[in-house]
Amino acid sequence: MATQYGDLLPNFVPQSAARPIKKFFGNISLVILLNLLVKPGWVVVENLVQDRLGHAAFGTFTALFNLTIIFAALSDLGLTQHTTKRVAATPDFLPEYFPTVLPLKTGLSLVFLGVVTAVGWGIGYRGHTLTLLALIGAGMLLTQYIGFLRGALQGYQRFNTDAVLSVVEKALLLALVLLLLPVGLTLDRYVGARSVATLVTFLLLYGLVTRLYGWVRYRPRWEHVRLVVRESLPFALIMLLYGLNERVDMIMLERLVSPQEAGYYAGAYRWMDAVMMYLWTVLPLFFAKFAHAAHRRDELRELLWFGQRIVTVPLLFVSAFVLFRGEVLFWQFSHSTAAELTRMTLSLKVLFLNVVVHAFFAIYSTLLTSTNQEKAVSWLIVASITLNIVLNVLLLPRYGALAAASNTLICTLLVSGGYVWLVRDRAQVAIPWAVLGRLAVAFGLLCAVFFGLRRLVDQWLLETVGAGIAFVVILFATRVVRLAELKALIRR
Repeated sequence: MATQYGDLLPNFVPQSAARPIKKFFGNISLVILLNLLVKPGWVVVENLVQDRLGHAAFGTFTALFNLTIIFAALSDLGLTQHTTKRVAATPDFLPEYFPTVLPLKTGLSLVFLGVVTAVGWGIGYRGHTLTLLALIGAGMLLTQYIGFLRGALQGYQRFNTDAVLSVVEKALLLALVLLLLPVGLTLDRYVGARSVATLVTFLLLYGLVTRLYGWVRYRPRWEHVRLVVRESLPFALIMLLYGLNERVDMIMLERLVSPQEAGYYAGAYRWMDAVMMYLWTVLPLFFAKFAHAAHRRDELRELLWFGQRIVTVPLLFVSAFVLFRGEVLFWQFSHSTAAELTRMTLSLKVLFLNVVVHAFFAIYSTLLTSTNQEKAVSWLIVASITLNIVLNVLLLPRYGALAAASNTLICTLLVSGGYVWLVRDRAQVAIPWAVLGRLAVAFGLLCAVFFGLRRLVDQWLLETVGAGIAFVVILFATRVVRLAELKALIRR
């Protein structure tokens, strides 16, 4: 009998989908566990790096780094997402097309390095700063190549192997920076450490892929180049637009206001970026699963409704903590003034309103891009970028980092509304409105608990523990999570 989706979700997944859903849930759990072991430590260390380097120097680094991210789409041309999607749907794609795709990827990487350096020179970077930009760009090339090779693993549904590889670079970088702290940390040494960690990770992954699938000889075929480029260009456009949408604020702050102001924003944005890493770790897995089920509407619906809660619930708790106790996250900034800390804290809280919106709606973008709706998504991002740049020009010189955070929130709301409309009307996948409503109620109740505990206890650790316990109760009380569902996952 077909599963009925009335009140919330089925008592959980249908018998036919239970086993793959359970296995996929295990894949996701491993990814989250490994990232929790490594990446929070990295965020703490990077706070220390910013405190040692100073807001201005770190603001300059962050602007350079974000400039390379914006143009990283040129080094990939959408090949990563295209390869993941094709391998997931057609496993024979890799041995047939990789002799063409790999040299194409290498050539595009060299083009990217020249373009990003030229753009840096064009917007005013000179001398040593331009050299740092080139070195950061070279590191970004390898990072993109790492993502490309991991995409092949995801396409073959090797999620556990990919999970381990997802934390290797950050673990190496964490160790290198900790080794540099006693001898003295400079901007040059920091950039060098990042480059070394990325290179080692790339060599390790390339060796692993070669061992798993054999050595790939470069034998480019023109008909394959044309086909791959034509099919991957929509992904390239989306990645370029996403880069502009997410990263242009930092560059405009550094150029229009000051490196110091960019440093304040970087201090706040780092925590948002760290928490959003949960999304960027989990959503690629859903991208591969959505692509694998692209022509099976019922399975897409199962995955979306399952993923809605997997993606949203953890981010809601972290966001509520930041909204009520965000100042705690800047405890390492011993060289900053009270005014500087206040400025970063306000920016942080506005940015975490963005996290709340992404928690609810980022998975819809993943579904769209994995099911051939890239063009519509691109137009949404273009509208967001245009609005963001206009708002930045008008507001950044006066309000600085706080304006950048607020503009980002406005644009995120615009784009997220578009995602929901496209999933319903274009992809024709049912929106889990009941789940969204219950998640919103759960978040409101969680915020009320944090507010009450702060008034009664006024000790952030006790408040967090108490709110965490209360949130578990809230999730069951609002039927966001059901005991029967958990038992079903365990049994099956």
